[in-house]
Amino acid sequence: MSSTHNKELLNRGVEEIIEKKSLEKKINSGKKLRVKHGVDPTTPDLHIGHAVNYLKLKEFQDQGHKVVLIIGDFTASFGDPSDRAKARELRSLKEVRKMGDKYLDQIGKILDLGKTEIRYNSEWYEKMSARDLLNLMSNFTVARMLERDMFQKRITNSQEIALQEPVYPVLQGYDSVMIKSDLTVCGNDQKFNELQGRILQKIYNQVPQDVMTVPLLLGLDGKNKMSQSLGNYIGIDENPRVMYGKVMSIPDEIIPHYFELAARFSEKELKKIKEKSEDPNKRRDLKAQLARSIVSIYNGLESAMVAEEEFNRVFRDKEYPMDMPEIKIKNPRCEDLPQMLVDLKLASSKSDARRLIEQGGVKVDRAVISDYKASVCFHDKMVLQVGKFKFVKIRL
Repeated sequence: MSSTHNKELLNRGVEEIIEKKSLEKKINSGKKLRVKHGVDPTTPDLHIGHAVNYLKLKEFQDQGHKVVLIIGDFTASFGDPSDRAKARELRSLKEVRKMGDKYLDQIGKILDLGKTEIRYNSEWYEKMSARDLLNLMSNFTVARMLERDMFQKRITNSQEIALQEPVYPVLQGYDSVMIKSDLTVCGNDQKFNELQGRILQKIYNQVPQDVMTVPLLLGLDGKNKMSQSLGNYIGIDENPRVMYGKVMSIPDEIIPHYFELAARFSEKELKKIKEKSEDPNKRRDLKAQLARSIVSIYNGLESAMVAEEEFNRVFRDKEYPMDMPEIKIKNPRCEDLPQMLVDLKLASSKSDARRLIEQGGVKVDRAVISDYKASVCFHDKMVLQVGKFKFVKIRL
């Protein structure tokens, strides 16, 4: 691999490497590394913030290294306490496995799963005796585990810390021992956990893995990290047109951030993009380029171009989408708007519908309806719009 490729592999979209000189030596030696990444299935879907890791892993895979993807079906049953104000609810292995299968479908849009070693950490933890677990835990102290910021915050706020939570970093670290990882790629919020892997690998007479952390992708609000719970995310499995529109909605100031972490551009290209982003007149075109690139990663270039055409049709030309869903109403009636939105599956509940209406996010035939007490009568070819991307045409 050329020195340019090495440089980009170790610098582009990377926040920190522990130990960088060690990793450089391994790569320059021509050794094919075992590159670990672990994911706990704790939410229904992945978003492009998670994908920052997979895009970096793809770079290693393209250079011939072995990516080892650990599905934390055991650890996900109680969950990583990172950035949590309280313990997660316990989940069944069956539930976690089902979500894990869905994760693999989504990760497969980036990684070549045929070249990826896929492991489930229940392989070793389901076989571990209580004595084995106690021996593993004896390598660490309670004080060391409680150093983490979120535990200190809970202690300060007199909030409970469940007994299993401080054990989580030990288990994540032991995953590295079991698959003999040379390098782990993770979000910067996982640094503490992966450092425990280095400690355990030394104890088990393995060469300690190097740790490469990537920054957390900011959400659509440009302030908080991308999160499903905050609703500021772009799902990997989202409709290409919704994905395109969401990218176009990001604040101008985070355009370079998204180009670096959520797309595939060289450092030379990123430098030019950053310069262009300082010109307000070029930001709209940059966002369009970014949206095409991101949608192409997950859905292909053709879908990206169709999504762009549809976006321009709706938001630039102020027309309705070409293939707007149509719903046949057998018994036309007048109905309070929140109930109508729930019945049409445009809102998850009446309270959700009221929130959308009060925020000005609901239109009937292009007219904004901001009174949640409004009664609306169905009529043929009526168009309901919820948010920026949901459209439905009523047919009688």
